[in-house]
Amino acid sequence: MSSTEQPPSSREIIKTFRPDLQVYESLYKTIHLNPELSHQESQTAALIVDHLKHLSDEFEIRTNIGGHGLIAILKNEPGKTILLRADMDALPVAERTNLEYASHKRQLGADGKETPVMHACGHDFHVVCLLIAAETLLRARRYWSGTIVFLFQPAEEAGDGALGMVKDGLFDGNRHDCPVPDMVLGQHVAPIRAGIVASKAGPIMSSSDSLGVTIFGRGGHGSMPHRCIDPVVIASHIVVRLQTIVSRVVPPDEVAVITVGSIHAGEAENVICDRAFFTINIRTLSEEVRLLVLDHVRRTIEAECSAGFCEKPPQIEHHMSLPVTANAAPVDDRLRRVFQDYFAQEFIVAPKSSLASEDFSLLASSIGKPYYFWLFGGIDQQKWDSLAAVNKLDTVPINHSPNFAPAIHPTLQTGGDAMTIASLAFLQRLT
Repeated sequence: MSSTEQPPSSREIIKTFRPDLQVYESLYKTIHLNPELSHQESQTAALIVDHLKHLSDEFEIRTNIGGHGLIAILKNEPGKTILLRADMDALPVAERTNLEYASHKRQLGADGKETPVMHACGHDFHVVCLLIAAETLLRARRYWSGTIVFLFQPAEEAGDGALGMVKDGLFDGNRHDCPVPDMVLGQHVAPIRAGIVASKAGPIMSSSDSLGVTIFGRGGHGSMPHRCIDPVVIASHIVVRLQTIVSRVVPPDEVAVITVGSIHAGEAENVICDRAFFTINIRTLSEEVRLLVLDHVRRTIEAECSAGFCEKPPQIEHHMSLPVTANAAPVDDRLRRVFQDYFAQEFIVAPKSSLASEDFSLLASSIGKPYYFWLFGGIDQQKWDSLAAVNKLDTVPINHSPNFAPAIHPTLQTGGDAMTIASLAFLQRLT
């Protein structure tokens, strides 16, 4: 571009260089048909590598980072470095969408048992939208300068994918030669009207803590409860009591959710078992409330076990912890203006935080860098409008549902454009 040439707008760049989306529709269907569970994403990773190599040999590709994670580095003269992230794992869900490209795949889960597998959270969209952005930015490299790291992350659903890549030396120059980014960007398809892009300053997704709890009782014959210590009764008291933490401990203007997702105890109706196991998931939007809830959960469990005369203290294991995903106000100010300018009325400020959780922010916080995360809609526009007209939006299939089936168009374009426009906000040449 000459010094006298007027640079095109971001809108013009995307319109000119956005690739043929029919190619990406086919790629999306292939990935949706072949989902892979967390830590098993080998075929998906190989497909991504093949596609990037077909696009250009300018991508510096590094594979097998923290499992099946990979990066593709695109350098284009001096400038800032940004990292764009897409997760690529699927869920142990049996698909019920009846789509022609519905998954019928089965895999062995972490427990060694065979399970159906489905892209029920939209990670297939994340992968393809990032590849759309990669091709757009590759073709438009005359109009931006800097370095872009396209990162495809495994095991988001397991909660350890981002941290696994970091621990495997993602940003260690001697290991994977990934440049440290100045900004990390990510997005997630959501059960909102297709074409919409939504974000907000502050918490946009909650923290998540998962606990496994074992209550130790004294087993025996069902006819002699006085000779036993029944862990089922004690666990039942704990489950009920935990709900009072939200209603009586957490301030009414704060947000917390406590869910007991599973309980396992006993095998026969005439046997009082000797132990009960249950799992707890905790969602909060601030670190102060998170620590308050975790403390009271522990106290409640220990107190009920003491009241039930357990002969052994409960075993409380912290299985997983994900931080709040919170957009810093200065970054939000900048990218909100960019999104509003490009998407116009299709961009909205998210009215509230989602209580879903993400490990995305760890890619940035692990190196002390800022990040930004947004949502983009996937629900067919006509379906959304018709359900809104009769106040039935609560029936829209949500992420992790076996019926979650985002519309391919315009979802692919929206996600691809959003990643591209956010990248240009930091890298576009102004002269």
